[in-house]
Amino acid sequence: MNRQMFLGGIIGAVAVTTIGAAAGYRYYESANYAEVIAVTPAMETVSVPREQCRDVLVEQKQPTRDPKQITGTVAGAVIGGLLGNQVGGGSGRKLATVGGAVAGGYAGNKVQESMQDSKTTQQLRQECETVYDQHEQQVGFDVTYRLRGEENTLRMDHDPGRRIPLQDGELVLQPSG
Repeated sequence: MNRQMFLGGIIGAVAVTTIGAAAGYRYYESANYAEVIAVTPAMETVSVPREQCRDVLVEQKQPTRDPKQITGTVAGAVIGGLLGNQVGGGSGRKLATVGGAVAGGYAGNKVQESMQDSKTTQQLRQECETVYDQHEQQVGFDVTYRLRGEENTLRMDHDPGRRIPLQDGELVLQPSG
């Protein structure tokens, strides 16, 4: 046997062994792993609450010692009665006195109410409300993979890399670690 033929036989044997090993490895890989085709970050809009406050000028009525306006009603009735008593004579005078007292009491009540309503104070008060800030947050990865000639997609909490391991022909979805 000549040397070239021997060398050719060895090279041929190495080539066949290499090709066979690569094919065997690919078969082993396809039987034990799913091929990852694409990995895309999965995003979600998240609302985050926060409190937002501002100062507001508030007008308030000042407290009063006579909320039912009794003083104004009585003073108005007395003045109205005195003025009504100055009109007419006899029973007309009595009627004018009573009418003046009633009208004066009503007018005195309204005058005191108006005076009390106009007495106000202003103060700054802080008003707060909850507002929501929104932002995008990554919640995982959408992974497209090929297994037994079929493409499927699933969401994972980590990027699995180029392949996903199989156990008994099913995906092994282990968390990243």
